[in-house]
Amino acid sequence: MEKLIITAAICGAEVTKEHNPAVPYTLEEMVREAKSAYDAGAAVIHVHVRTDDGKPTQDRARFAEILPAIQAACPDAILIPSTGGAVGMTPEERLQPTELNPEMATLDCGTCNFGDDIFVNDMPTMRAFGKRMIENNIKPEYECFEIGHLDTVVNMAKKGLVPGDPMQFNFVLGVSGCTPATPENLAFLVNKIPAGSTWTVTGVGRGAWPMVATGIIMGGHVRVGFEDNIYLERGVKAKSNGELVEKVKAFAKLLGRQIASPAEAREILGLKAR
Repeated sequence: MEKLIITAAICGAEVTKEHNPAVPYTLEEMVREAKSAYDAGAAVIHVHVRTDDGKPTQDRARFAEILPAIQAACPDAILIPSTGGAVGMTPEERLQPTELNPEMATLDCGTCNFGDDIFVNDMPTMRAFGKRMIENNIKPEYECFEIGHLDTVVNMAKKGLVPGDPMQFNFVLGVSGCTPATPENLAFLVNKIPAGSTWTVTGVGRGAWPMVATGIIMGGHVRVGFEDNIYLERGVKAKSNGELVEKVKAFAKLLGRQIASPAEAREILGLKAR
């Protein structure tokens, strides 16, 4: 079975220090958490950025400060900046990190309920994001929160509106109001992806660890991190993103999967060596 790529989503846009004091805001905290995950075995770091007081931002200058600092601490890691940002941001705000020409970035594949809010990704937004990623030679990680998101983005790829083969999907399951985090739902999604594609599963909240186990068994890749879940187990908060990655490694060892290095992850994802 293919080696397991572990992604660490180190802070997200919604979780705060009130939820877990280890959630990073500042440049130094972001580097600390990225390095903890990288040292534990994460080949990919998914990056949202915050202001020093914790407010989510998509400011180009903030990304330009934080991405190189993380790369210096985690030299060969794959960094995937978010273009999702936070609910309520404009498409123009959200696209700012793509101006820095990262090798990968997320591309959200449709509008959905997001707790009490609506996360808007209409077709004009998706076409604009796809055009930018084609122009800047950025490989998207296609984030699908619903079953219809997958069908939408695959059809867009067939029309040349977003980058195509090979496609990398991240199935984000368990968000309140979206597709529940169940093995049946994950299996349905995986069975619908184009041949040659790769996929990662993200389980949110209580779905985190069941999806880690299911993703490993099914031969896919997994994402953990404070963006999605702050607990090592019921009632026990993780002290770092690295602790969450270490638990993934323990699952992988029990289930017979080896962990991919950043270089191996690049080969699996079809990225050029750096």
